[in-house]
Amino acid sequence: MAFDLTPTAAQHDLAKRAHEFAQDCIRPVAQHYDQAQEFPWPILEEAAERGFYSPLFYRDLIGDPTGLSLPMFMEELFWGCAGIGLAIVMPALALSAIGQAATPKQMLQWAPECFGTPGDLKLAALAISEPEGGSDVRNLRTRAVRDGDDWIIDGHKMWIGNGGIADVHVVNAVVDEELGHRGQALFVVPGGTPGLELVRKLDKLGCRASHTAELKFDHVRVPADNLLGGLDKLEHALAKRRAAARDGGRSGSVTLGTFEQTRPMVAAQALGIARAALEYMTTYANRREAFGAPIIDNQGVSFPIADLATQIDAARLLTWRASWMAANGVPFERGEGSMAKLAASEVAVRATERAIQTMGGWGYITDHPVEKWYRDAKLYTIFEGTSEIQRIVISHALGAVDGRPPLHVDLDPSGGPLNKMFGRGTEVRGRAAASALNMRDHVPGPILKAALKILRPPR
Repeated sequence: MAFDLTPTAAQHDLAKRAHEFAQDCIRPVAQHYDQAQEFPWPILEEAAERGFYSPLFYRDLIGDPTGLSLPMFMEELFWGCAGIGLAIVMPALALSAIGQAATPKQMLQWAPECFGTPGDLKLAALAISEPEGGSDVRNLRTRAVRDGDDWIIDGHKMWIGNGGIADVHVVNAVVDEELGHRGQALFVVPGGTPGLELVRKLDKLGCRASHTAELKFDHVRVPADNLLGGLDKLEHALAKRRAAARDGGRSGSVTLGTFEQTRPMVAAQALGIARAALEYMTTYANRREAFGAPIIDNQGVSFPIADLATQIDAARLLTWRASWMAANGVPFERGEGSMAKLAASEVAVRATERAIQTMGGWGYITDHPVEKWYRDAKLYTIFEGTSEIQRIVISHALGAVDGRPPLHVDLDPSGGPLNKMFGRGTEVRGRAAASALNMRDHVPGPILKAALKILRPPR
């Protein structure tokens, strides 16, 4: 199982096309949609025409065994604008939840309904957070109760992207009061279902081109087929969770699993904002002169930029590693998904704040985009789990592995017996190499060179 950071030709092409889309279509209108707080339907149409808004596209991204396609696309898109980017990718969050919980038949039914087609676009929403719960999915109070062949959902959801205007709402609700957060399930609630109420569209600090809402579910009735995974799978899962609870063991909720798997995707979004700010302030510092020289010659300006460049690259590596792990089924046993999200979100806030500071008064007004990026970046230390929640997840994960060595040591070897016998640092390889070197004065150079080539360690 190789972790390779070399992008393929297809990945380079994806990143280039995504960057061109962000540069040519998103950035020119980003300020308008931010200030007007309008939903960017024309940009979604353009994204669909270019192949960036469909379930097949996200299936291809998620199916990339290297894991790099998804974060590369996200970074370029959100380099353009985080609010418009969220409007484009919000259905992918719902699709991720459907993909983890649904039966194959349900996946085929609901995935197309999350996106629609060019000229007939549709939206999807993932409805998790609640006013009383926030990041604490263990404290969610929305309930689903069986009523014959139907389920009835009652509850209150908050901060829901595309909430109330979506064609598909993926809603989590408690179905077993005794199990609490372990007794949750996911349901599909189509837009327009009686009892689904859009209470209000939220007036936000940043990411204002995206639609975020407060929802209420008042005796919302959905058929049994809208329970993702089906009743048999739910009852089997609940039985396992009850047994784990009796035995004092741990069992997670499907909601927690969804969050952990999507956190690398969210981290890449924050990286796009951070990189946009880094590039913009660097260009400005190169061109802005004070006291007879570009201000980047001043260490008070250049050193913070250098630190941020380092931190952004480090966060990108964490994000790519987490994406590779998700793509290859390597468990996030040490909170690697949360590490990526924590690092990327916090460096986005630092980078955008520093961009404003570097530009001074110009950074504080809307003549330049950095004040918008600053407002946008703050969201990333809050949604999909606050920075404090990420630290809780990481610390609990580290406690659970109880001091085991890191991933590169702890993964099961995949090189087979040849590596074990003749790999780097093995006794057999050391003796063979020593013998070859001892013969260097007695063996013609080409033969020695060929011998050393044979003695290269296996990959």
